[in-house]
Amino acid sequence: MRSTYGKLIYLLQDSQTPEVKDLLSFSCVKPIHTVYAVLEEHEALDLLRDDLISVATKEIYSEDRSRREIQRDIKSKERAIETLSSKYSRSGLSQEQVRQCIYSIGDNHAFLRTNRDPCDRMIAYLKQYFHPTNPKDPKSSLAIKIGKGGARLTHDHQKQYAYVLQSLTLWREILHDMFHLWTLAEQDLLNENVPYRLRDTGQGLNRVQAAPKTSRMMHAILNRAQRSIGSWVGSSVIHMGDHNVPNALMFIDKYSQVYRILLPICNTLSQIPHLVENPALRSYIDDEWGSAEGLSREILADFFRHGFDGSGAGNYFDAGSCIDGRLTSAWNWCSTLEKKRFFPIFLLTGFVGFDGDW
Repeated sequence: MRSTYGKLIYLLQDSQTPEVKDLLSFSCVKPIHTVYAVLEEHEALDLLRDDLISVATKEIYSEDRSRREIQRDIKSKERAIETLSSKYSRSGLSQEQVRQCIYSIGDNHAFLRTNRDPCDRMIAYLKQYFHPTNPKDPKSSLAIKIGKGGARLTHDHQKQYAYVLQSLTLWREILHDMFHLWTLAEQDLLNENVPYRLRDTGQGLNRVQAAPKTSRMMHAILNRAQRSIGSWVGSSVIHMGDHNVPNALMFIDKYSQVYRILLPICNTLSQIPHLVENPALRSYIDDEWGSAEGLSREILADFFRHGFDGSGAGNYFDAGSCIDGRLTSAWNWCSTLEKKRFFPIFLLTGFVGFDGDW
């Protein structure tokens, strides 16, 4: 995404200009082959409705399971793949092609587990550790005030709780539909009728290009998230094709980084119960935070306050409470982690950074 893929897209984008097309006398761009398109072409769409498809594409978890259970699931999955590939192969559609379709669906499940599930876990933590309206003590309050701790917003506990919940819910919905958004983003980027303009956006020269299909889908996702929550706190402005998010590639890159923020936090929180099994570490945690639960609550409270406080930019248009500004604030919190008093806990649980390495 950050290197090879981005260069490829920009190369293809340039190949779509009339001058280059005339020079080459052919188009470098062709529609992507989706699982649905391949199966539809060979009249094999029943594969997607087969009861075995859920077994053949499910991801096998290893956490808190015996080796025997894992091996049993692996064998069951392999049998399902072989059964389906044999059943739906036909003239022009080999067993290997059917397997490739099944593996592609499985890849999506793996993507969702890594990218979407941390959002679900953070939502669960929010509901587990904090009351929606009445914090039991000051440490459990998520209230923020402009100018305090770098905050650029003022919310009482109830408002901040709702703001965090709706932000995490929106991220979850975006990541759930990421592959659909990604497909639309490529269509926008490679649309020969919507050329880009090279502009200095304040972060160097960028290709500023409208993304109508991606923007339309994003507004539909935002509307779905708003309906599921019932109310909305803050701005619902979506930056697309401006100096904040110059084009659809930048948009996809921005939201594909959500797991880089949330996954390390979730992993650290899940490791805390194992830390307290060590008597020395248990003593340290009890002395500093009172208990393992107190430690988890402080980490979460700090993130839910200052990872969603409108910080991270020099004005309210670039950060603040807009849709993209919420992610800017979360990244800003990540940049200050080493200054937090619970930073040693992150190091003790194997944390090395928010760059995707874990």
